[in-house]
Amino acid sequence: MSLFKYASGDEVRVGDRILYHYEPGQVEFIVAERSGDPTRDWYLDNFPGGGVMITAGGFGSVYLTANDIDEDSQLVFRSVPKGQAG
Repeated sequence: MSLFKYASGDEVRVGDRILYHYEPGQVEFIVAERSGDPTRDWYLDNFPGGGVMITAGGFGSVYLTANDIDEDSQLVFRSVPKGQAG
């Protein structure tokens, strides 16, 4: 479960299609707690409070802390996971 929200109030989820500074992008992973993955745990150790890794055209991979998510990104499209009808 994500602790992060867009300015719209929608919860940030892996796979979300977004705009980041008006560039199209996607949420790659969310870091909210220790996972045992050394890379993700490194982000949590260095950015307490966690955050979200995105990829965006013109920027490449960008890690957004909780304070940056609602200011810099906007949800465009969310796909419905398999097995869940919309």
